[in-house]
Amino acid sequence: MASGLFALLDDVAGIAKVAAASVDDVVAQATKAGTKAAGIVIDDAAVTPRYAVGFAASRELPIIWRIAVGSLRNKLLFLLPGALILALFAPWLITPLLMAGGVYLCFEGAEKILELVMPHATATPAEAGQAALDPKLLEEQKIAGAIKTDFILSAEIMAITLSTVADASFWMQAVVLAVVGIGITAVVYGAVALIVKADDAGVALARQRFAPVRLLGRGLVIGMPHFLTALGAVGTAAMLWVGGGIIIHGLEVFGLTAIGHASHAIAAAAGNALPTLGGAIEWLTGAVLSAVFGLVVGGIAIVAMHYLVEPVLKSMHRR
Repeated sequence: MASGLFALLDDVAGIAKVAAASVDDVVAQATKAGTKAAGIVIDDAAVTPRYAVGFAASRELPIIWRIAVGSLRNKLLFLLPGALILALFAPWLITPLLMAGGVYLCFEGAEKILELVMPHATATPAEAGQAALDPKLLEEQKIAGAIKTDFILSAEIMAITLSTVADASFWMQAVVLAVVGIGITAVVYGAVALIVKADDAGVALARQRFAPVRLLGRGLVIGMPHFLTALGAVGTAAMLWVGGGIIIHGLEVFGLTAIGHASHAIAAAAGNALPTLGGAIEWLTGAVLSAVFGLVVGGIAIVAMHYLVEPVLKSMHRR
């Protein structure tokens, strides 16, 4: 009996070790995938706060919560099953889809830069009046728009994650996709909630009697608009860097290695020029080159969209 009990305990210990190893593997794979998707995560965190701007302070967190729930639904109910089906039946599509997402990221990044140079027309007075008369409708429109934008970014995050664990088992892929989806949603929208409420916290601190606390509060109130502007710039740069890098890597997969080799060679030369900071300089140079390439791709995509795709869609709509 005792020997049987010890054997059972030994089996349980063995299972626990396997489970612990599996957990470690999931964490490692999820961390690797999350790191690869960092640029998109930054952009997501930079874009989302604008959807809560202009509403009463009491509505800001409920709006962010609803967007977060929509984002989680996008990832777990639609994108995760789609990614697993893709991995099972058409793994060869992963790279082309990643590249298509990269083109979209480049397009969005280039559009943001174009908006700075040539601002688009703002809402008409009639549209502004309608929003003012029906704030509930405006809130619903903002949330729906945010969830649609999130779907594209989430699709790219899940595709990047899937490419990271392409050689893993089906169940490992499923668990890692779920962990990354939940983790990134929590990180992004937790950060967005803090950003959105930082100015309210600043106002509350600025009313305190203790001078250093008041100074901190005033600093938050004054600094948040500048922080949001800087975060938006970082998000745009991240879109171009990630999108350009994805396309360059995809071209290499299909045997078109010239751009990738040139980028690697220039980055390595830059790193060798400053040996003390070699790794950081090489990475930064590679990121800048990817962003420049992404800007070129985004510019081409803008021209194609406005002069080819939109006219065709309009002509089809007239018919």
